[in-house]
Amino acid sequence: MQKEKVTQYIIDWLKSYAINAKMDGFVVGVSGGVDSAVTSSLCASTGLRTLCVEMPIHQGPNQVARGKEHIDQLKKRFAHVTSCSVDLTPVFETFKEQAPLTIDNQFLDLSLANTRARLRMTTLYYFAGLHRYLVAGTGNKVEDFGVGFYTKYGDGGVDISPIADLMKSEVYKIAEVLKVPDSIMKAEPTDGLFGDSRTDEDQIGASYDELEWAMEMQHVGKNGQDFNGREKTVFELYSRLNRVNQHKMNPIPVCEIPPHMKNSL
Repeated sequence: MQKEKVTQYIIDWLKSYAINAKMDGFVVGVSGGVDSAVTSSLCASTGLRTLCVEMPIHQGPNQVARGKEHIDQLKKRFAHVTSCSVDLTPVFETFKEQAPLTIDNQFLDLSLANTRARLRMTTLYYFAGLHRYLVAGTGNKVEDFGVGFYTKYGDGGVDISPIADLMKSEVYKIAEVLKVPDSIMKAEPTDGLFGDSRTDEDQIGASYDELEWAMEMQHVGKNGQDFNGREKTVFELYSRLNRVNQHKMNPIPVCEIPPHMKNSL
């Protein structure tokens, strides 16, 4: 990949889109991970106003520190970058107090994790509305179109997706061009939605390198019978996640009424 050319292409694309949409800039949720660091750096590089928003909810100190380091670096490099922090922990806790929680429900932890993501989406759109900004998504290709590793109407609720055609490995190459801090480059990827130390690999069951391989194998028409051992396990894992998460990747189903039922008699 020609990483310098790809980086500039995305920057130009972002700027053109915002100008044509008659919007004044971008808002990005910064988590301390490489995807949000790259996205916010790309937005800042357009020369348009860019707001970086920290939205901790029982966040690990290391994640918070990495996010702050990145934002401080961006603000030193770009005068048009601003930031704010919105502690959503009290909002999340109030929601839990008001919502009927069934403690023994096997889906409780996942549902609450998705709730965190949706609270953050709401916050980003609040600021987008105040400033006429576009909400820039931080999902990469493997997450958005491979295994569906994101929350519908959470981190999947965005206006524009600048890195969604980049594999995770390609995101790291773009990060090098954009001078993303080493602390972020070396950190294990995590969505931070469960309030513990679990990584993306812990949740998914495979590394991003493995998922990229499986995505390519599916693209060229391979199936589970073509592999053995770990490769077979990863390919079948990828295929299952890709299948069950199509509801995230496809347009919302619309019940289309047959014309003859609508016509007046």
